[in-house]
Amino acid sequence: MIKKKAVHLTLALAILVLFAADSAMAAQGNDLAGAALDLKPLGKGIATGLCGLAVVGGGPGIGRIGGSACEAIARQPEAANVIAQNMILTAALIEGATLFAVLVGLLALFLI
Repeated sequence: MIKKKAVHLTLALAILVLFAADSAMAAQGNDLAGAALDLKPLGKGIATGLCGLAVVGGGPGIGRIGGSACEAIARQPEAANVIAQNMILTAALIEGATLFAVLVGLLALFLI
């Protein structure tokens, strides 16, 4: 609950700073007051950062799957083939999602 409040507070503060900077520039009469605020670098940073979080989550996820599969095989050795097949399939799906996150991050970084 505290983390959710901290995220909301951070977002609200960021929006407030953006609007305050724009209105402060307009009040000073700068030439840049009428210019649009370029948020493209900010968007690139946020997009690649979130994709990076997805990539970082893939490794521990696959490790947890492998560890749980080893425990399950130790409990029921007769079901080792089925457990191993399911483990490999699930790990491949997570690896695919991680690869997709890498590609989205690279697209956001270089094509936007």
